[in-house]
Amino acid sequence: MSERKPIKRALLSVYDKTGLIELGTALNSAGVEILSTGSTAKTLASAGIPVIAVEDYTGFPEMMGGRVKTLHPRIHGGILADQNNPEHLAAISSHDIAPFDLIVVNLYPFSETIASTQDFAECIEQIDIGGPSMLRGAAKNHGSVAVISDPSQYLRLITALELGGFTLQERIELAMETFRATAEYDMTIATWLGARIDRADDWRAKVWHRISGLRYGENPHQSASVYSENGFTGIAQAKQLHGKEMSFNNYTDADAALRAAYDHIDPCVAIIKHANPCGIATASNITTAHQKAHACDPVSAFGGVVAANREVTAEMAKNLSEIFTEVVIAPSFTDEAIAILSKKPSIRLLTIDGYATAREENRPISGGLLIQGSDLIDAEGDDPKNWKQVSGDAVSSEVLSDLAFAWRSVRAVKSNAILLAHDSASVGVGMGQVNRVDSARLAVSRAGERAKGSVASSDAFFPFADGLQILIDAGVKAVVSPGGSIRDEEVIAAAKAAGIAMFFTGTRHFSHA
Repeated sequence: MSERKPIKRALLSVYDKTGLIELGTALNSAGVEILSTGSTAKTLASAGIPVIAVEDYTGFPEMMGGRVKTLHPRIHGGILADQNNPEHLAAISSHDIAPFDLIVVNLYPFSETIASTQDFAECIEQIDIGGPSMLRGAAKNHGSVAVISDPSQYLRLITALELGGFTLQERIELAMETFRATAEYDMTIATWLGARIDRADDWRAKVWHRISGLRYGENPHQSASVYSENGFTGIAQAKQLHGKEMSFNNYTDADAALRAAYDHIDPCVAIIKHANPCGIATASNITTAHQKAHACDPVSAFGGVVAANREVTAEMAKNLSEIFTEVVIAPSFTDEAIAILSKKPSIRLLTIDGYATAREENRPISGGLLIQGSDLIDAEGDDPKNWKQVSGDAVSSEVLSDLAFAWRSVRAVKSNAILLAHDSASVGVGMGQVNRVDSARLAVSRAGERAKGSVASSDAFFPFADGLQILIDAGVKAVVSPGGSIRDEEVIAAAKAAGIAMFFTGTRHFSHA
């Protein structure tokens, strides 16, 4: 496994020319014979690097706009020949085929093309055929051939040239990386074609790239790692500025906090503990939003995760520095805010650029996977203009604004969810109960005296009037819920009897986990 196999003959065919001249120079200096195709050969030759054009070696010109140039027995015979197999060596020798020791290929930019154009024919032309064929052939024959599939591997190749070639172990690793690259390439094409013919839902494939291992999972006996998905900007892509390494629970809470904060358009802060909010608030500035969010439940906010949808200011940082906080994540921090918070060695400071809620949610189940569209705040029923008032007098603009805030915020709460709000801030949250009555009691209990005069939102309908009655008895003056229960009339009657305003949205924001 440790013996190095010299590199004497190489084939280079790359779309991405990054580092090509440097690589060609290193190969030439090491005495490697270079064969190359099309623009790759021209680039090397223009730099004075000796190169043999593939068409001169095969005796067959490129044709069909370059679709056929390396699909030839003299190329693939040299790639696939097992150089430890006498029969293979005899076969290629009888056909005047010389074996390759190195293949350097990167593929047409299919992902970039489909992201930049809707032209079907142009996208089809960016489906590489010869490239994957050479890569897969070389990766299969890694016992004899080293395969380079990305410019990021060039430094490894140059180092190997200096050491006398790659070891078998290194060639196996390069082969693995190559098969992963071609698999991801084919998955992208298959997914794109499936969407074109309305077959996207009958086959799913995704690739996640490991970022790092984590100390452990939710509990110390569970192993864990964090992975990223290309093309998305979420908590996995956040940049850590300061603090201890993120844990599994830090990631899940920070993800929930981000989504809760970005459910709002105005400056918003969400404080999350165990994936549930213990405070959400909006204000004209982020510092005030944080103060209001923290005031909801200061006890639970201890050791929480804080997300802001605006830059963290020095003033907000000063307030945060007085509270034990695990993670703070925001689009940015002022320099002074970083200086203030960095005095705490453990607090994790993260920035995220261009966050957007994913349009789809995946949830593993035993033996399979559940996939659903994300529960976004963008349905017709999420706009107060479309709500149906079913009881009470007309409400003021301030009350309607609080109801809209409460409705946007309750989406972040695990069901059964009840959220009380006043002045665009949560004042009591009831979550995760097995019935709505207990959630109502919990929200009222946490709000205390603040429940009086507040508004309430419920993520799903009230199945009976009892849960609503708890809110009424606590002094809630207006309620918003989806409606839709077979006992809606009973619930509406209780609201009318109490003289409170009740609105039905027709949209539900129920979340099990």
